[in-house]
This record gives sequence, C-alpha cells and structure tokens, in this order.
Amino acid sequence: MVNKLYKRTRIKYRIRKKVSGTASKPRLSVFRSNKQIYCQIIDDVNGVTLASASSKGLSVNGNKTMIANEVGKLIASKAAGAGIQTVVFDRGGYLFHGRVKSLAEGAREGGLIF
Repeated sequence: MVNKLYKRTRIKYRIRKKVSGTASKPRLSVFRSNKQIYCQIIDDVNGVTLASASSKGLSVNGNKTMIANEVGKLIASKAAGAGIQTVVFDRGGYLFHGRVKSLAEGAREGGLIF
C-alpha cells in the first residue's frame, strides 16, 4: 500500500541524493508537522547542526504561513550570528508551496542566499 508518508519519504531520498551540506555551504533542512514547522542548518560532512529554529516557542499571532515566514527570518538571524551566508535548501520531500515556500521567503528576507 502506497500512502502519503511513503511517497514523501521516496521524494525525500531522491532530493538527498543530490543535496548535501558542507561547512562552507550547509544545508537548510525543513520539517513540517500539522501544527509546527522546524528548520535546521546542517553540515553533513561533519554531521553537525549549526543552527535551528522552530515555531514551537515563537509567540507570533497569525496563520501558519505567517508563522513559517517568521521562523525563516529567525533561522536567518541565527545563521548570520554563526557566520553563515549561503545555504542549500532541502525542502524535505514537501512541495515548495505554502508553509515551506513562506519559510524560504522569510529566510531570504533575513539575508540567507540560496
């Protein structure tokens, strides 16, 4: 039986074959649950998370798309504090639409280049 999670996992592995983060250009990984959105900046060569942000502790009112935009701005500011300017975007098997797109736009507004 092929369900939604199985399809997303296959797409995720297909993306991860091509997208990998290094120390000079880490990977911005996105995970989206029904209520929250999480993102991490990861150096895959050393296996280290350099920065992370989520909507869990964020006190912003609005719909989930607006909150995702704020999380993108938050991860961009944390990345700037860690000295990271360019990243590779890993959408995690999700469509580049809605909350994932809003997070990416927020990160670009915050100064990340990808």
